[in-house]
Amino acid sequence: MAANDPRLNELLKWSIENSDVTRNDPTAPTGGSDLTPDVMAALMGGPSEADLMKAAIQVISSDEPEITLDDKLVAFDNFEQLIENLDNANNIANLGLWTPLLEQLKSAEQECRKMAAWCVGTAVQNNEKTQERLLAVGGLPALVELATHENEPSDVRRKAIYALSSAVRNYQPSMDLFVGELGKRGQETAKIDAADMEAIDVIMNDLREKAKASAQ
Repeated sequence: MAANDPRLNELLKWSIENSDVTRNDPTAPTGGSDLTPDVMAALMGGPSEADLMKAAIQVISSDEPEITLDDKLVAFDNFEQLIENLDNANNIANLGLWTPLLEQLKSAEQECRKMAAWCVGTAVQNNEKTQERLLAVGGLPALVELATHENEPSDVRRKAIYALSSAVRNYQPSMDLFVGELGKRGQETAKIDAADMEAIDVIMNDLREKAKASAQ
């Protein structure tokens, strides 16, 4: 690691605070070190959360015959839990994982499409940075297609609607594109203010009702 690696600095700070000399010195400062998961991983010699995210996507994207659908679903579940953390969600872009994640929205496996939509929804919830990235990499049209396609299983449609709901709230560029994509599919909708939660709830509930009706 480089000498200015922030993980090394944090590790040094932690080691000083927890040394025998420091613990026996009543005048020494205590606390103040907040070790992140990546720093702890460096301390313990284990993989960082970024490493775990990359490994999960590698399993999910693999076409190796020994990797089963169950293996991929476990990897999806692990990835979704990791990106509940805001820093990890923001790191999806830095790790180049948006493209392989969004490719799963078109997977031949229903469960993979559903889990991909779920992960997208988790990543962009209350996070303008990831909302912007989702828009930039072109993920919204695929989500709208999943949410509105009559032949798509209802559970997949519901997860796509969850992702869309998270993607457009308080982020007007995505809201405008979302409305436009609905119009292309014959669901004309007036312009919606991305900060109008009630209006968003109405349109999302309408999509959910249509998904429910298609399953009957």
